Order: sequence, then C-alpha cells, then structure tokens
Amino acid sequence: MPDRLTKLRGLMAQEGVDLVVLAPGAHMDWALGVRPHADERPVLAFITASHASFLIPVLEAESARNQTDLPFYTWADDTGPHKALTRLLSETGAETAQSLVLDEAMRADHAALVQDALPGAARSFTEATVGRLRMTKDAEEFTRLKDNARIADRAMQAAWAAMRPGMTETEVADVVAESFAAAGAAPLFRIIGTGGNGAYPHHHTGRTKLAMGDAVVMDIGAGKDGFSSDITRMAVIGAPPEGYAEIHAIVERAVQAAMAAARPGAKAHEVDDAARGVITEAGYGDYFVHRTGHGMGVEVHEPPWITATSQTPLEVGMVFSIEPGVYLPDRFGLRLEDIVMLRADGPEILSDLPRDVRVIDA
Repeated sequence: MPDRLTKLRGLMAQEGVDLVVLAPGAHMDWALGVRPHADERPVLAFITASHASFLIPVLEAESARNQTDLPFYTWADDTGPHKALTRLLSETGAETAQSLVLDEAMRADHAALVQDALPGAARSFTEATVGRLRMTKDAEEFTRLKDNARIADRAMQAAWAAMRPGMTETEVADVVAESFAAAGAAPLFRIIGTGGNGAYPHHHTGRTKLAMGDAVVMDIGAGKDGFSSDITRMAVIGAPPEGYAEIHAIVERAVQAAMAAARPGAKAHEVDDAARGVITEAGYGDYFVHRTGHGMGVEVHEPPWITATSQTPLEVGMVFSIEPGVYLPDRFGLRLEDIVMLRADGPEILSDLPRDVRVIDA
C-alpha cells in the first residue's frame, strides 16, 4: 500500500501530525493491507513521516508476516509489550512525537499503553488523516463497490421471486443469504420487516409471517473483495396497506431532494436538510427517526455521516447512502436507500434497481 502511505504522510505533514497509531480493523487494512488477529494483546501499527512498523506479539508475527514486510517489534506473553514498544519508539524516532493520532476503534487499554509511553504528545483521532482519505474512493474502489451493488441487486430480485404469503421473515432472509453466497459475497445483514415490524428501522428479522396487505422493508448487504453493499427496497404482499402510496411518494420525493442537494462543496447536513424538509412539510417529520445517510466503503458504516449536524464538505469521490424513511407505529415502515458516488455533476447511483415498490402476487 505504498501509494496510500504516501498520501497519508502527505496529509500528516499538512495537519502537523508526527505519529499515527492504528489497531487491527478497517483503518489498518485500508492503509497497510494487514488484517491481524485482534484480542487483548496489543497489535499496533506505528506510522511516522519516514517509518512504518508494527508492535506485535510473537503469537501473531508469523501469520502477519505473510501480509507485510514492514519491520516487526515482537513481544511475548512472559515479558509483555513495554520493552518492545520503547525500542520501537526509540529506533523510529517516534519517541519525540508531539502530535499523536490514535485509531478511534482501538481498545482503551492499548490506547493507554501508547499514551503512557508518549505523555507529552497531544492526542487526536483519525478524522483528519486516515478517515479523511478513506472518505474519497478511487476508480478501483468504485469498481468494487459497483460490483457489490450488482450482487445486492440480484439478491433482492431473488428474494422477490421467492416471496409468498406465509413465508417468515427469516425464510426470505435465507434466500438473500443464499444469493449472496452464490456470488461469493459474505452476507452482512438482512433486515426483513413485514407489516408493523417495518416501523422499526433496525428490526431484528424473525419468525413473523408475510401476510396479505403487508408492506415489507428489505434492507440487505454483503461484502466481497474488501468492500460492501447496502440497499433498501420495498415490497407489498398483494394490495398495499391504506396510505402506502402516499407515503411512498413522499419518501421518493425526499430521496430526489437529497440527490439534488448532494453536490461537491455542499455540507453533508444540507443533504439531510433537503430530505427531512420534504418529509416534515408533508406532515411526517416526527416519523423520520434517523439520519439521511452514512458513508460506505471498507465498512458498511463509515464517514461521511449525512446528518442534520454534519459540517463535512462533500467532495468528488465520496460514497454514501441516501435513505430517508417514514415509520408509522403498528402500521408499516417505508425506507428507500441507494448508495451513491459523488461526481462533479452530482451523485451516481450504484444500484440498477428502480425504487418502485415490488408487488408480490399471492
């Protein structure tokens, strides 16, 4: 990952950061292409302007060596990590760091280990460094995201083809999982919420059976080649419930308003403002209970956050969801979600599926 390291170091210089420390997870994988086992033993990557090294237990060193040729400072359970950490900081010059960036997903005890070793360093998290770089995707990353979106489209269509009254939510979710697996993608989530269950945005898919007149929220995603998919579409079993068409039209207008607001240079909250404004004006503002979107890439949820308070300027190459919804307790929920990549002239939708409701005949 030399190009990513070069970009990271350039941003570190721009932001006045002397040292970035990453833990196993999305940041380390993105920056260094290393995916070590994570447990209570500190496995940490240290990146300065001129060095990149790992503090790593002997137990993990051999397997991790297959993923990187960067220097290892190893330690064993019977001695602990402190001497190895001191040597790493000394030999890489990181012991003089005045500005320290920590991976926000790092275990608290591992973060304390680093901070105790560098008591004079001012601490921040990765928002202005690794996190900022991850927000914009290149052409290869876009291709992988687009491929994942196509896989999700096919999984959604497979579910529609199989759905019948009397099936349980779990049985529908199983069809989705099988389609993902057949495409070589690892299923990550399958929210199937029928009838009143759809009024819970993060409903736990269960044994409720699909019944005539139900509106069904279908939010699915999987991962392949290091990236993810995420899409929400609606189905109805037979005739839609009373008021469904009106709510669908309102949410569709909210999606379109958010799409129109998503332009390079706009603040992320302006996209949320646009979607929320449509739903509020229609009288359903109290029933739009979550943010309009989230970034997506190595992780299903990552910056930028498309919220009412986010001041993040949108940039070409950012990938994020637009997913307004209306949730009517004991009746139904309705969410329409697309993942978009921001281009110079606006958002490009990754999915090829229309947002129209899918009617499932009895």
